[in-house]
Amino acid sequence: MFFIMGISQGKKKLDYSKTVICNQCGSYGRYEVFMLYSYLSLFFIPLFKWNRRYYVQMSCCNTVYELDPETGRSLFAGKQVDIRESDLTLIQTGRRENSWSKKRCSACGYETTEDFEFCPKCGSRFE
Repeated sequence: MFFIMGISQGKKKLDYSKTVICNQCGSYGRYEVFMLYSYLSLFFIPLFKWNRRYYVQMSCCNTVYELDPETGRSLFAGKQVDIRESDLTLIQTGRRENSWSKKRCSACGYETTEDFEFCPKCGSRFE
């Protein structure tokens, strides 16, 4: 008889929504909470989970924070919990897409983050 066993990692998104002003990029964003864990599976059926860690990712700039384990367990259990800044530890800073590549038309002053060669407002070439 053969047993197919394995150890793997999983990711589960938790149901939590809160709109905040991001400390990293300064724009409005949402907390997206997820849990990473390791598990043992037998015949592709997960049996045991361990090493559960909870993280928060900002929807605006993809900055990642580690969430306090107690707060994460409460969210995982389905309790209504408010995440405070003191519950978060910065893991990785992110950047807003296209925030560093704004173009301004020298003829009309139109600003865009798109990669246009010509201004969509007046038709002048971007420099």
